[in-house]
Amino acid sequence: MTDLFAILRDNWLLLLIGQYPNGPLGGLACTLILSVLGIALAFPLSVLLALARISRWKALRWPATGLVYVTRGVPLLMIILWVYFLVPLMIGRNVTGFTTMVCTLVIYEGAFLSEVVRAGIQALPRGQMEAARALGHSYLGAMWHVILPQALYNMLPSMLSQFVSTIKETTLGYVINVQELTFAASQINNQILTKPFHVFFILAVIYYIVCWSLTRAAQMLERRIANKRAGVGRSAAAAAVSEPALDPELTPLTTRPLP
Repeated sequence: MTDLFAILRDNWLLLLIGQYPNGPLGGLACTLILSVLGIALAFPLSVLLALARISRWKALRWPATGLVYVTRGVPLLMIILWVYFLVPLMIGRNVTGFTTMVCTLVIYEGAFLSEVVRAGIQALPRGQMEAARALGHSYLGAMWHVILPQALYNMLPSMLSQFVSTIKETTLGYVINVQELTFAASQINNQILTKPFHVFFILAVIYYIVCWSLTRAAQMLERRIANKRAGVGRSAAAAAVSEPALDPELTPLTTRPLP
């Protein structure tokens, strides 16, 4: 236990921000930045893929379905290597490992998030779309103004859970020298040499604390959304019960005036 605290005391800054400011930003800060960028940039792609997946046009549905199935069926490490060697060939110059990892996460998380978005859209009652179209909205207008806001609100816990998965997936950036948290732990292990268990135990604890905290936040958010929806439902039901009937023919006999 003493060795664990000694390693953490001597190397906490490397685990937190890497070699910054004398080198590139790394450690836990790099891991979180990678995860945030990956989810934020993958979200628009996921919405487009989800809309294409539920489209009636086969020219949109089939390519989107193929992309999602291929991306979800291939190991993330394979996609990292594809992007690492393919992007320089496409743009004609080398890119950093950080850029490669961001591009990989956008593709990979976009495919997974698209299924979350699609499930959220299809979970809504069909009457929502029909009502929006009856009010004069086009299909895209109804989707943008009516369907997506409700679906995305309901999907917030799932998206936060996907963010937790993204944090764990950034560990594979180690193979292309992205200086994230696992890379920093490997540097510490190479310096000490004799205590690999202690170093990687500290790494596991850090990942557990970060992911557990975000998972708890997702559970709290899910309960809050469920309670809010239940409260809205109870309020609507109470209003319907307490509202007096306006049609005299539907008024109960006990409330009608005597002739």
